[in-house]
Amino acid sequence: MLAQVKTKIDSGEWVAYVLDECHLQGDEICGYLWGDKKNRQIIKVTNDRDRPTYYGGLNLKDKSFVVAPYDRGNGLNTVQFVEHLKKLHPEKKLLLIWDGASYHRGKEMKQLLSSENQGKSSEDWSITCCLLPAYAPEENPVEAIWLQVKNFIRRFHYLCQNFSMTKRLFQLFFDYQLFNIPNLEKYDAFVQFI
Repeated sequence: MLAQVKTKIDSGEWVAYVLDECHLQGDEICGYLWGDKKNRQIIKVTNDRDRPTYYGGLNLKDKSFVVAPYDRGNGLNTVQFVEHLKKLHPEKKLLLIWDGASYHRGKEMKQLLSSENQGKSSEDWSITCCLLPAYAPEENPVEAIWLQVKNFIRRFHYLCQNFSMTKRLFQLFFDYQLFNIPNLEKYDAFVQFI
């Protein structure tokens, strides 16, 4: 599909995003490695139920990354994030590439697609969704960005006296764009966007 629409993406008529969610949990500040069990360090997490979800989208053309926090990954929040992307690109057609999470294919998303695309041929849809292979996170370059932020948090675990600080570090990482855009040469589907 990407090969078919690449000229439309290059011309700016379409905007293509690879999307994924990151569920930040209290144990993100823990790294696991071999060590002396007599000198084990344990970091207390006071509220492991506080689990925000961050939706992220990598723009394949300009390599910008959009991230937004939500209370959880679900259909309503998925639609809100897609609407956020639409506001960033008014009058453009969106191509969304993501995994097959149930809320990507659920009732709320189907309603949004129906209202956005109703009465149009597939070539004229304002939002087109394309699924990545099932159970293949290695095919999604956004996973590499989530790994970078989690490693960043682990590197500064000593600052995380509570989960609120962990969330602040997560946000700081993206506010100051401390990440590297993944090398798209490693992802067969996206190599044409180098």
